[in-house]
Amino acid sequence: MHGRNYREVKGMAYTRKEFAPGAPNPKIARFTLGKQREDYDVLLKLVSLGRVQIRHNALEAARVAANKKLVSVGEENYFLVVKVYPHIILRENKMIATAGADRLQEGMRKAFGKPIGLAARVDNGDTIMEISIKSENLEKAKEALMAASAKLPVKTKIEVVPLQKAVNK
Repeated sequence: MHGRNYREVKGMAYTRKEFAPGAPNPKIARFTLGKQREDYDVLLKLVSLGRVQIRHNALEAARVAANKKLVSVGEENYFLVVKVYPHIILRENKMIATAGADRLQEGMRKAFGKPIGLAARVDNGDTIMEISIKSENLEKAKEALMAASAKLPVKTKIEVVPLQKAVNK
């Protein structure tokens, strides 16, 4: 079982957990980190440049990598959100892969398989992760998103969106 085997978007999305006995729960521990406040200056988005499936353990690894870079800023000074949710149930028809296994097992062609994990389908231009932060910590946030993008199976770009301040009149 390798992540690269499930990267391509093929066929219909298989999402009905009530029909998949033993479908796992997502490995993503938390979808939001930090503190949500109104006084952040910029919003950084990690945007996908391709159509791909991202496994739940890759999303969790990206979240942990980004959070590790942002801890030095202080937990009160940023807000990180994982925007995609792994709905798609991945299946695998497990085969014996040892020496001499060809005599023991041929396997069925196009067998249905057992649930082994979850994935999020991401299209070109979809936002995978967002960080709200003050402008003095902009470089740290960019570093965090670069670290997160290294964990993902798709090329990404970082968009910087300045946030508008609410003016009290």
